[in-house]
Amino acid sequence: MIADTLTDALRAALAAAGLPEPEGGPTLEPTARREHGDFQTNVALRLAKAVGEAPRDVAARIAAALEAAAPAHLERTEIAGPGFINLFLAPSWLHEVLAEVVGADGGYGRGTALAGSRINLEFVSANPTGPLHAGGGRWVAVGDALANVLAAQGAEVHREYYLNDAGNQLDTFARSLMARYAGEEPPEDGYHGQYLVDMAARLRAELGDAVDEATAREWGYAAVLASLKEDLARIGVHFDTWFSERTLHERGDVPEVLAQLVASGHTYERDGATWLASEALGDQRDRVLVKGDGSTTYLANDLAYHRDKMRRGWTHLIDIWGADHHGQVRSLQTGLQAIGIGTPEAPEPEIILGQLVKLERGGELVRISKRAGNVITLADILDEVDPDVCRLTFLLQGIDTAQTFDLDVVTSQSMENPVYYVQYAHARVASIARRATEAGVVRAPLATVDLSALTHERELDLLRALAEYPSVLASAAELRAPHRVTTWVRDFASRFHGFYRDCRVITDDPVLTQARLWLAEAVRIGLADALGILGVHAPDVMERLDGDDDEAGE
Repeated sequence: MIADTLTDALRAALAAAGLPEPEGGPTLEPTARREHGDFQTNVALRLAKAVGEAPRDVAARIAAALEAAAPAHLERTEIAGPGFINLFLAPSWLHEVLAEVVGADGGYGRGTALAGSRINLEFVSANPTGPLHAGGGRWVAVGDALANVLAAQGAEVHREYYLNDAGNQLDTFARSLMARYAGEEPPEDGYHGQYLVDMAARLRAELGDAVDEATAREWGYAAVLASLKEDLARIGVHFDTWFSERTLHERGDVPEVLAQLVASGHTYERDGATWLASEALGDQRDRVLVKGDGSTTYLANDLAYHRDKMRRGWTHLIDIWGADHHGQVRSLQTGLQAIGIGTPEAPEPEIILGQLVKLERGGELVRISKRAGNVITLADILDEVDPDVCRLTFLLQGIDTAQTFDLDVVTSQSMENPVYYVQYAHARVASIARRATEAGVVRAPLATVDLSALTHERELDLLRALAEYPSVLASAAELRAPHRVTTWVRDFASRFHGFYRDCRVITDDPVLTQARLWLAEAVRIGLADALGILGVHAPDVMERLDGDDDEAGE
């Protein structure tokens, strides 16, 4: 990569100028504005105090040594502001980016920062008592895209769904279902919504008139689980493991982890309950593990569950939870530290907290679900919105921010729809290839094509974006922020639409035509890869293309 080449050149220039390397070595950043060149370094500012010279004087020494060495692609340097060094490169470096994209055989942008990591990623994991709500749908999209981002940096990622099927919530669900089965209203603290009415009708149709609560409980559990899997399949998400909480109790994992905590000296008895002395480990207060009636708390069960994940060989755990569970994060982490899993500096599991989603239509909040009554479900959205649109919309911003899902915008086939805008860019690229075929133009082998013909600012702008893609993937993985890929692909689509408008690909100049055909192919690769990371299809044909014959790109 050019950044590595330039960094090595900077190191050599420092040595040639008789200057030391700053702690951590010299660094480069892409410039924010084109008039400032392609890359910028603050190495002179970092060295000025140590060498006892003004930053601009240090910068002048480094720049002179750098230009004298004349590394590949460097045209000139410029000292800016208090001592920044701007590097202006020849377009040839971007032509090499194009060749790298095409030659990577589908692996462009991939890194190795997480090579050897075995990550268990748990996301969604809603109680199996009803349909998945819209906020859970957001976690579905983010979790699946995050798994792809982590894998793109070399990690082995395991998608896991935790079924809370051993607690009181299933008993409450069974009572609610039995009430509907009997033609009555569910208890006040029970589950409500049309889905229970529909389930009760199915229950009667399948099992008849003599169903008891235990039977309804297991039948309803299986029905909800099947519905969850169906909704997830609609949005294109597959889980490697569906882990049942019951397993922990049936195998004795929960009492085993409690015994381990007792043996470690981190528990005590008070008011008939067993407590975890978690405040001493950094939690806000101590937590109950076993209640006075002998039942275990969510914390005790979660400790056993996460210990099981580690015992299965995963080296790092990531959970995506709703923001309403923020108070439980530290409790789980300190409890695991008490049994030797994680440290205060690197606690396990890593928790990502997700905010909920508001659904709007016509500027008004959509408050009532067709299935769940007072909760908008993922299935409600998927009944109106294409799964690709649903996924990418959920990935437009970070999961830690509240989101408004505007049905009017995401169902429109217009450039105002950010999902349509990106997919349409890929379809336009595909249309260029079709038009070339229709015109009898065959793309020549890349090695024979003169890419120096690519000098238009629109062309170079596309290649600059492709050059940034590996660092975007790396930062998305490091920050657990797959929406950064969404931001990149939206910007990249915008740059392509500008190129398509201003630069005809199939021209009277065969040299330029061949170079632009390969540029279009590199764009296709970048768009398809980013959309694939996000779990969104990259269509070759879209309806609006039928009226685009007058566009320059074709």
